[in-house]
Amino acid sequence: MAAKLGGKTGGKYGLGQNSDINVTPFVDVMLVLLIIFMVSIPAATLAVKIDLPPATPDQAHEIKKPVYISIQSDSQIDIVDTPTSLDNLVTDLSGAEIRNGSANPKNDPVLIRANKDVHYEAFMSVINKLQSEGYYKVSLITENL
Repeated sequence: MAAKLGGKTGGKYGLGQNSDINVTPFVDVMLVLLIIFMVSIPAATLAVKIDLPPATPDQAHEIKKPVYISIQSDSQIDIVDTPTSLDNLVTDLSGAEIRNGSANPKNDPVLIRANKDVHYEAFMSVINKLQSEGYYKVSLITENL
């Protein structure tokens, strides 16, 4: 039970001013809004039935094995486990992609993986050689250890 003790309220039975915020009407309004939203949300969601054709794989686009270029720590370049040099890289790469069944080798992606000890110069020389010959779909393979 609360009581007011003393103060300048004009005597023993003076009420004074109450400066506390009355939150009861605010809570009542919020609960009413919550109920209104809870009732109106299920009515707002409409189900639209769509008849989609079944998915069939496209026979024209077969998945081909990618061609890998590996660069070893001693700057040795391998195309699918076949050693090559930087000068013969493009001709050996075209031969490997044609054996893989590619009609236009320059449109197929080339994946490059390099040893962590490879010098940056050797790595960039392989990428520059590929780009100068028109191979623009070059991807890098990394390993998370």
